[in-house]
Amino acid sequence: MTGKIIVIIFTIVFAVAGVMFITQKKSADINGYVEEIKTVKDAFLVDVRTPEEYAAGHIPGSINIPLDRILDIKNVVSDKNNPLYVYCRSGRRSSQAASALEKAGYTRVVNIGGIMDYKGRIEY
Repeated sequence: MTGKIIVIIFTIVFAVAGVMFITQKKSADINGYVEEIKTVKDAFLVDVRTPEEYAAGHIPGSINIPLDRILDIKNVVSDKNNPLYVYCRSGRRSSQAASALEKAGYTRVVNIGGIMDYKGRIEY
């Protein structure tokens, strides 16, 4: 009986810890990262949406390198140690782009999520 109680307690503790971890990851949102970029030397803000989506509105200071051409970033960012902050519409494509960039050897890649959650000024 005591063994079952211990197992139940550990299960609850790990479940709560998992929820806290997920919540913590989501709390660092695109707005905070856009502010952070302003203080990070040699950082690039990369919008991986299509050129049409980018033209319809993007975060000021960002560069557009669509997901399907993400490895073309080498033409803009030659130093693989430069910080790259990557975003898209919802966070899905930026996640894929971040993985591709890391596999290509970029060492400081951050997926900052989607512009849907951005509350700052939009540039056209």
